[in-house]
Amino acid sequence: MNYLSKYLVEEAAAITFSAQNLDDREVSKALELLDCCSKNNLKLIVSGVGKSGIVARKIAATFSSVGLTSIYLNPLDALHGDIGIVNNNDLCLLLSNSGETSELLEMIPHLKTRDTKCIALTGNINSTLAKNCNVFLSTKVEKEICPLNLAPTASTTVSMAIGDALASAWMDRNSISSEEFAYNHPGGSLGRKLTITVEDVMLRRENFSSLEEKSSVIDIISQMTLNGIGCCWIQNSKKEFSFGGIITDGDLRRTLEKTDANLWEKLKAKDLMTNNPITIKPDVMAIDALNLMEKNEKKPINVIPVLSGGKEFLGFLRLHDLIQRGL
Repeated sequence: MNYLSKYLVEEAAAITFSAQNLDDREVSKALELLDCCSKNNLKLIVSGVGKSGIVARKIAATFSSVGLTSIYLNPLDALHGDIGIVNNNDLCLLLSNSGETSELLEMIPHLKTRDTKCIALTGNINSTLAKNCNVFLSTKVEKEICPLNLAPTASTTVSMAIGDALASAWMDRNSISSEEFAYNHPGGSLGRKLTITVEDVMLRRENFSSLEEKSSVIDIISQMTLNGIGCCWIQNSKKEFSFGGIITDGDLRRTLEKTDANLWEKLKAKDLMTNNPITIKPDVMAIDALNLMEKNEKKPINVIPVLSGGKEFLGFLRLHDLIQRGL
């Protein structure tokens, strides 16, 4: 085993040790406090100093990203005015491996005056921090993976893992959906996949004139040349914007190839069109539309008509536009 793998295995073992030694009753109380916090629209305040402060920032960011309002509070800044961000009955998660970090301990009396409940993440059950909090979650490790057993390594990993586990358990207990998750992730690839619909990407019908079933080949070619997407749509004569079918440049080529050139001028749109093509609705997620178009049994679909529930033509969706969006 190489050096890197050796220390990774030791860190993993520290997390396993922590999981096996957490008190079930304390875990239940912590999750109940988190549920109470979210149901009453309260905040989770996460605080720590040094390496624990860095872990605290990550935990706060994780909770905020999954839907529980959470902020990091620097204990020193808290004692000089920033504690004003803590409202009555907010929940605090306090991190200190030793449980004796002075800046953190000095903050506790001022939190209690605001009727806050506190969860301690510490490696020392007999510490001042553990004794002054409502809930104690042990981050104790047998040893740091640092060769000197000094640098915060395994202990900070365990603290971060417990933070992740708390957030994941809260999500599970509150049935957080992918739509709710997406609400807090509007940007980047993840946000695009979870929030963009067909309606956001499609080319709207205002850009495309319709043809009739009796339209000629010249009309079809002219319309395809004009709209520049390699297809055109046929309107059902019974109702305005009612979708009757689609003609692609492939339909046009295949029909002309198998038809005597002397008969081309007699061809009408009804002879070329597909009246029951694959279509899609505007409220479908764009990523699902991409999968539909790319994984079509015969070959990828380059352009697909977008129809309302009542078969009204709304526009076209192009594979090219979906890919350009970074889906």
